Amino acid sequence: MSTIQIRDLRKVYGEGEAIVRALDGVDLDIDSGEYVAIMGASGSGKSTLMNILGCLDIPTAGTYELDGIDVSRLGERELSLVRRHRVGFVFQSFNLVARTSALANVELPLAYQGVKRHERRERALAALDAVGLADRVHHEPTQLSGGQQQRVAIARALVTHPSLILADEPTGALDSRSTHELLDLFERVHAGGRTVVLITHEDEVAQRARRVIRMRDGRIIDDRRAA
Repeated sequence: MSTIQIRDLRKVYGEGEAIVRALDGVDLDIDSGEYVAIMGASGSGKSTLMNILGCLDIPTAGTYELDGIDVSRLGERELSLVRRHRVGFVFQSFNLVARTSALANVELPLAYQGVKRHERRERALAALDAVGLADRVHHEPTQLSGGQQQRVAIARALVTHPSLILADEPTGALDSRSTHELLDLFERVHAGGRTVVLITHEDEVAQRARRVIRMRDGRIIDDRRAA
């Protein structure tokens, strides 16, 4: 079953001589439970594709179905609901709330969903335990290393039980040891049945995925599965 199904996806900026075809006819299927890395140089279209996958932007033309829902035709309110319930985000800069505990950061998306406080607490504690931070639940971001902050971000992405984990350059701000530990964690997330799509420009990061897609000039130029 496909979590992601994209057909002839196009994203155009500007007009006339200044037109930019950020996506130029992308077709892509990603099955439930896949672990995919999307690579490309600056201007390749990978960031634009990531924004559309995460329902942060809409295409100019073509279709994007997430779990059978054609999100390319939804309005902003409906897109917000899809983001809230079906997509878990992990960003390079962590995007944690300052002067707020790891536990409260992980509880935040559940609060937006209207989950009751007791259940929020239980699910957030379980998510932090799953990423190896059961002993850091009351620490604020400034009291955590970069690798630990990214683990909090992953726990926050997992706590809503989304269909898709979308990670944008998640190792970009980490040292080599923290990068290795984080990629081990993504493998465990994938082994648990999650669909993981990771945007990266680093070969060593992409090689840990089970499928690597390369983009250039708004198109997919290579799509290979690991042996």
